[in-house]
Amino acid sequence: MGKFINPFTDIGFKRIFGQEFSKPLLLDFLNNLLKGERHITDLQLLDKEQAADYDGDRSPIYDVYCKTDTGEEIIVEMQNRNQPHFKERTLYYASESIVRQGERGMAWDYGLKAVYLVAFTNFWMEGEQAFRTDVGLTNLKTGELFCDKLRLIYLQLPCFEKEADDCQDDFERWIYVLKNMDTLNRLPWAAQNAVFRRLEEIAEVSAMTRDERIKYDHALKVYRDTLNAYNGAVQDGLQQGLEQGLEQGLEQGRAEGLEQGLQQGELNKALDIARSLKSMGLSLTDIEKATGLTEEQIENL
Repeated sequence: MGKFINPFTDIGFKRIFGQEFSKPLLLDFLNNLLKGERHITDLQLLDKEQAADYDGDRSPIYDVYCKTDTGEEIIVEMQNRNQPHFKERTLYYASESIVRQGERGMAWDYGLKAVYLVAFTNFWMEGEQAFRTDVGLTNLKTGELFCDKLRLIYLQLPCFEKEADDCQDDFERWIYVLKNMDTLNRLPWAAQNAVFRRLEEIAEVSAMTRDERIKYDHALKVYRDTLNAYNGAVQDGLQQGLEQGLEQGLEQGRAEGLEQGLQQGELNKALDIARSLKSMGLSLTDIEKATGLTEEQIENL
């Protein structure tokens, strides 16, 4: 067990960014992320589970959900494994926050506040090679901003390869610390920077209460099991795909077999993990988040 918590776990990520006592850390990170674009002077942490608008409404549950002092809403998500339609999922989350701003009655004039979604991904996103991808609503012909009410920012952690001495600003220092925290014996820059000094205090495993430690240990096990199962599924899928591909033919069979094997192998491992988590009494929402399975797939186990 490292000296500092693993921020890729659900408990670790929310301890760093999603608690009232850690709000200054979230504020500092967001201001460094959006430096040159806007400056946030205060934040209000909102309920990460949004109330249903109607019977049968399946409301989104965010890792961190907050509102700025000027009314903009910010969703911060940590995703450890790739899922089908991941980009569409994040777009749906952000769109939900926009739609829920609608007011009942005839007087509302569609005066929306901007919604930002920041997604940390602990995997390579399909079609994206850069560490940071900024998405907005632009005019395709001119490239100019069309509307500033929707911003999506994706941070692919595997793409960030800088060492501590190579970091040029506090944003890069934040990313370095988050990516390497659970392997460090001390946090760099803590002696010179009050924010990182506070992060060091909050992120120490020894600073947790007994109940917090029990929940964290469980979350760490879920994280490791999920990651191992995902990596195992990829390897199994590759093997199965290669074998099937060779039987069907060197060219067409290899391509089709690899794809089918990866998908089936990943699904089988996800189902195995879901059965285990279900037997431990985890909620449907937590199991969905850990495995990427649908509600129907989990209920049918």
